[in-house]
Amino acid sequence: MAPRLPLIFLLIIHRVSSAGWGVSYSHSHICALKNSSVIMSCTYTYPTAHQIVNMFWTKTNVKSDNTELPDLSKDPEYSQRLHYLGDKQQNCTIRLSHVTQKDSHKYYFRFTTDKPDMVWLGRSGVNLTVTDLQVESPERVTEGDSVRLTCKSSCTLTDRAIFIWYRNSQPLTERRDTNNELLLQSVRREDAGRYSCALHGHTYISPDVHLNVMYPPRNVSVSISPSAEIVEGKKVILNCSSDSNPPAEISWFKGGTFVGSGRIYSISKISSDHSGEYKCKSINEHGEKDSDNVTLNVMYPPRNILVSISPSGEIKEGNSVSLNCSSDSNPPAEISWFKGGTSLGSGRIYSISNISSDHSGEYKCKSRNKHGEKYSDTLPLNVMYPPRSVSVSIIQSGLIWEGDSVTLICSSDSNPPALNFIWFKENQSSSVGSGQSFSALQSGRFYCEAHNQHGSQRSDAVTVTVHHGAVKNVLVITAASGGGFIIIIIIIIIILIIMRKRRSIKSEDPTLKPVSDPNEDTYTALELKSMTSDLPFIADLLKTPEDS
Repeated sequence: MAPRLPLIFLLIIHRVSSAGWGVSYSHSHICALKNSSVIMSCTYTYPTAHQIVNMFWTKTNVKSDNTELPDLSKDPEYSQRLHYLGDKQQNCTIRLSHVTQKDSHKYYFRFTTDKPDMVWLGRSGVNLTVTDLQVESPERVTEGDSVRLTCKSSCTLTDRAIFIWYRNSQPLTERRDTNNELLLQSVRREDAGRYSCALHGHTYISPDVHLNVMYPPRNVSVSISPSAEIVEGKKVILNCSSDSNPPAEISWFKGGTFVGSGRIYSISKISSDHSGEYKCKSINEHGEKDSDNVTLNVMYPPRNILVSISPSGEIKEGNSVSLNCSSDSNPPAEISWFKGGTSLGSGRIYSISNISSDHSGEYKCKSRNKHGEKYSDTLPLNVMYPPRSVSVSIIQSGLIWEGDSVTLICSSDSNPPALNFIWFKENQSSSVGSGQSFSALQSGRFYCEAHNQHGSQRSDAVTVTVHHGAVKNVLVITAASGGGFIIIIIIIIIILIIMRKRRSIKSEDPTLKPVSDPNEDTYTALELKSMTSDLPFIADLLKTPEDS
């Protein structure tokens, strides 16, 4: 584009004679910006008796081999860019467009008239220098410094220049300076970038120069890959990002412990031991900064399943008991309770408010989350209680004879098992024996008491009947003799036994009636009711040894 205003016109008039021949140039030197348009202003004079036949601009003032000086308008490199702005009388101004460094040269104006050999060349010429722009800046600056950038050219531009500045190809519209300097006071990291300059009204922009602003780390953060749920056994990568210049060195910490260095911290096979808070430290020569903590939460199935019981000591019937299931898992597991193979309920605590022996058994819990499940070992629940269901059993069967011993056994249900047994005979205040078994030598009703540390209980009484030895001997003789004699002997024995028994209760039973002779030891009348009570005993006497 043409300059808005020409610089100072310098009138250079070459007069070779008083006839008035000459060429004058407004500028002997022009400094033009690359890609711009240059106007070379000139005027010429000649005697009034002459008429102009030809005029042109050329780059040389010396003929060679009698050839004519070259006309720039006929030169292919200039023909499309050179435009005459003058006339064929006095004005010889031209415009040269899109100049480049190759156009830097000295240019001359030449004209001829209708008079033979009247050719004139303005030998002083116009010296054209084509320049570009270069930004000059410090290589490195630190945040907070003042920085001066200069837009430089190889020559002083002829036109009055207004400079425009660009950062990252965007114009700094607020900066249009008549001088060629850009001042950045207290430079910020945001001021870093590619700077270039240009002249207002020109299309040419200088090459970029990078302004490198140094600053300490900022915006330090940690990202985790994978970003979703982290499951034990997977590979996990922690990445530390920070904004700093120059680039920072990175250190990794778990809690307060150094664990590695480098922008990436990788864990190839993660476990729950890796759970915790991680951070990275970013440091360069201008400062350092820590990231926020990143909690690394590793998911894993239940493990270390344990069942504990409270209270932890001896469990007595009627107490309240709590079973607690603890497990290590992430996320926390759901808990189920089992007694043997029977499901009891859910929840970390299983409570029994009034425990009984029915609750005794083996308990376990199952811990389950979405990553797996696991059972605890079984825990035996042993409920202590005092003796109950105490009973006495007689070992012997059949008739018990005088002189024989009868073994009685005391049994009970208790926890712990009863070890202390005491034997009693009804209607006697003192005990008659101890131990789980007792040998009775006489008739009577006997019972036992079973004891453990939690209490005692007595059994019901059992009856022991011991028969006299004389009857046993008679039965043995009878069995050996046989025939009618045996029957007679048996009848006699029966009568004697009945008479003896009735005599012993004569004073107590008013239903007995004595015979006429009071000295005789027999009774003539017996109550049928009293005799029937002895019939079973007589039936037993009639049994032979083989029958028993």
